[in-house]
Amino acid sequence: MPINEVRTQWRRMFKLPPPSSLGKDMLGRMIAYRIQEKAFGGLSRASRRILDELAGGKQAIEPARRRLKPGTVLVREYQGERHTVTVVPDGFVWREATYTSLSTIAHLVTGTNWNGPKFFGLRSASDKIRKAEESMPDISRRSNRRAR
Repeated sequence: MPINEVRTQWRRMFKLPPPSSLGKDMLGRMIAYRIQEKAFGGLSRASRRILDELAGGKQAIEPARRRLKPGTVLVREYQGERHTVTVVPDGFVWREATYTSLSTIAHLVTGTNWNGPKFFGLRSASDKIRKAEESMPDISRRSNRRAR
């Protein structure tokens, strides 16, 4: 389907103009998800609550640390020097000092601002998908309001 038809389908489905930052593939996937949601139902109330809490920034710790258990060792070679960071309960240990952020360590290593999880190889292609999904309209709330 040409991009113009995909955008027209988006307008019919969501009653909104499509986000200009999203391409044909992502728009198509979001439309397909909406069709499935209408046919089979959306997320459970508990799942929506968890996602709303995460989207609202109610997480108290850095996302990378949330996935990493204390004792995990991160190794990055930068300009011929090996940098080793150990995850501890209250942060990250690098060169015998504890830091609360991987980004701070990446800045000290490189001398420039870096996203710490990205610098240490913790970001993947799935993070790009997650960011695109964050720009999606809140379909589940809107469909639940209509159903009431």
